[in-house]
Amino acid sequence: MVFGEGNSNTDVLFIGEAPGYHEDQQMRPFVGQAGKLLDKLLLAIAWPRGNIYITNIVKRRPPANRDPLPEEIEAYKPYLKRQIEIINPKVIATLGRFSLNYFLPLAKISRDHGVAQYYGEYILMPLYHPAAALRAGAVLKELESDFKKLPEILKNPPERKTLPKLETKKEDIQNKLF
Repeated sequence: MVFGEGNSNTDVLFIGEAPGYHEDQQMRPFVGQAGKLLDKLLLAIAWPRGNIYITNIVKRRPPANRDPLPEEIEAYKPYLKRQIEIINPKVIATLGRFSLNYFLPLAKISRDHGVAQYYGEYILMPLYHPAAALRAGAVLKELESDFKKLPEILKNPPERKTLPKLETKKEDIQNKLF
């Protein structure tokens, strides 16, 4: 099992998908090629890896490096929930579509990456997974650009948007219909 590593007193929690082969062997998150890219991205914004915390939604490597199944994600929810409670970060940086969809099931990484928003008390920052950036140069450029936003998000958090009050009384709803 690969639970995660880093500074548990950090302001930023990075959440990936699941351990890969190298992560499984070393029992550490993001130590393969995607991890090396993540380290470079962190250095580019002057954030040493030891200053942040990194984990995955699934704590065991899926067979044949396949995508995690919904039941696997569900099985590890209590672990991730507890990690988030303990670390209590200001920013949760999701790495890839699986970690983004863990929080926002209808979100699309290709549409929503790089746009910080509140998820409860946390600022959620969707980022492409470093493995996707290794496969596509255009994704790498977007990931680099999105990473550069992280320090600014900590300094100047996005505004909380207040949604209009929903009508909850049956009479109020009916009166607006006629």
